[in-house]
Amino acid sequence: MKTLSSLFVDPAFALAFRTLQPPPEKPTSLLVLLHGVGGNEGNLAALGAEAGSDTLVVLPRGPIALGPQAFGWFRVAFSGNGPQIVASEADASRRMLIDFIGQLQQAYGIDAAHTVVAGFSQGGILSASVALTAPERVAAFAVLAGRILPELEPQLADAQRLSTLRGYIAHGMYDDKLPPSWARRADDWLTRLGVAHETKLYPTGHELGTAMRADFLAWLARHDPR
Repeated sequence: MKTLSSLFVDPAFALAFRTLQPPPEKPTSLLVLLHGVGGNEGNLAALGAEAGSDTLVVLPRGPIALGPQAFGWFRVAFSGNGPQIVASEADASRRMLIDFIGQLQQAYGIDAAHTVVAGFSQGGILSASVALTAPERVAAFAVLAGRILPELEPQLADAQRLSTLRGYIAHGMYDDKLPPSWARRADDWLTRLGVAHETKLYPTGHELGTAMRADFLAWLARHDPR
């Protein structure tokens, strides 16, 4: 049975994090799972526990404290005009994650071709932000009930750099936090960018439901770059 490690807080890493225990003796791939706003690094542990036995699963903690055991990657307000983000915080978290993933790869001897970043809600937003601006850092990314930030456009990598990237978009059709139109926008945007991807919608709300979890894990297994 997989359990969470104690929290690693080390100046050698840009973010505090936990890993799933016991880790593989010789990990051949890296899965970085990002929690949503107001959550914490333990939220996606059960999902990570279903990853391949030779995958090192890392769960970083968002850098912004929002309350007891509640963290985020950036602050956001929901209004009639859609989500209003603190763009400077989103960009700072994006840069921290790019550095953090590189630090993990160096520390554990796993290269970018064997690295996937994925997340739920705001964690999915950051997964896309990392992958689409620094595609050399990861092989694939997944956005689970999230979106791709329009503010990201000036920082997107060019088509040649994005050509080897793979994406996965999963969203609830009855999501009242981030309407499914965000998934359709993401699908269209990735198509225009030439990023190979899959998009799936589910009869659920803003949640990581059973079918979404199973389909994500199946996608992860199909695209294992080993």
